[in-house]
Amino acid sequence: MSNAIVLGGSRGIGKAISDALKVIGCEVFAASKSDIDTSNLDSVKIFLENHKQTDILVLNTGGPQAKQFSEISEEEWKTYHNQLFLGFCQILQKIKINQGGYIFLISSNVIKEPNSKLIISSAYRAAFTEVLKILSKEYAKQNISCINIAPGPINTDRTKELVENIEEFKKTLPMKRLGEPEEIGNFVKSIVQNNIKYLSGVTINFDGANSNYIF
Repeated sequence: MSNAIVLGGSRGIGKAISDALKVIGCEVFAASKSDIDTSNLDSVKIFLENHKQTDILVLNTGGPQAKQFSEISEEEWKTYHNQLFLGFCQILQKIKINQGGYIFLISSNVIKEPNSKLIISSAYRAAFTEVLKILSKEYAKQNISCINIAPGPINTDRTKELVENIEEFKKTLPMKRLGEPEEIGNFVKSIVQNNIKYLSGVTINFDGANSNYIF
């Protein structure tokens, strides 16, 4: 039986991943914000004192409100610097991923197609993507796979916060629907269940053909 730690595992995409991994017999710790708040480095430190190793690590957290660059406060920059970047870095520095394990990052399509109203998310998620890409070469020596999943419009509370009229928005999408969190959960489950290891150091665009970029 494999052990898994899923950050943000109590709702949305994180919950879907947690539920899917449980189906294949993984022992899952689905961490909520009360267990670890990556915007608070003291919270991260306490969490790491109690969780020192795992087979599967899912790095997943929410993002900031939509704002124009001129409206972002210094405090918001600092908060999300911790939440989306430094907190994750500290986790990877301290937690041991067992040989043959997996690290999944749930980022966002804004790392490749920046959004002017989500500039904090675009900047910090892209920065951590660079960190994970570099580290993937070191983790590969221990047969640990690093996979960055970059979701587009998914049927979560986060999307409902960002989009005023969901039904009208769906009509603009190639598949005329939002992606479901369970689709991402099943993707992660299939990678683990089938022991797919050579897919590593990559970013998977999970957006129903909505993006305009190639790579």
